[in-house]
Amino acid sequence: MSVNIQLEWTPNPSTLKYVVDRRLVSSGAVNVTSKQAAEEKSPLALKLMNIKGVTAVMVGSNFVTVTKGDEGEWDELNDAVMATLDEHLGAGLPAVNEEALAAARAAVGASGSVETRIQEILDAEIRPAVAQDGGDITLDRFEEGIVYLHMRGACSGCPSSTATLKMGIESRLRELIPEVSEVVSV
Repeated sequence: MSVNIQLEWTPNPSTLKYVVDRRLVSSGAVNVTSKQAAEEKSPLALKLMNIKGVTAVMVGSNFVTVTKGDEGEWDELNDAVMATLDEHLGAGLPAVNEEALAAARAAVGASGSVETRIQEILDAEIRPAVAQDGGDITLDRFEEGIVYLHMRGACSGCPSSTATLKMGIESRLRELIPEVSEVVSV
């Protein structure tokens, strides 16, 4: 089965976004930064992490972001990534281990009313917006007015992520939730 793959540049020069014509995860995203994590979470990410130069993979709803390290060159990596995506998805193989995804969702589950409101805003407004650039943001915790977020995919290490975090996300959360005083990345 042929796979339609569209390449998109992200604001992070070390990360490319590959949009595909099928659903890869039921909701959320799976972020992988090691081969060990890939073995547990995503057979597709494991194959991509085996490409020389690939340092991180995030599998989203209908896209995959690939981050390269210093030894990777996009001219070479892109061909290998496209071939891997086409081969794996074209064979109808699963992109992620759904059990691992369900466990990750349960671990992120909010424990209080402020956390619940933060999670709702992230899911409804912020995550869909950053997904357009090949990234994802997840709630780590809320303590003493500070929201701790994980920046993933293209958002991790992106030069503009600090501006997005402070001017976008922090402003929006403070506007809607008076208990929020600051947002930081972990």
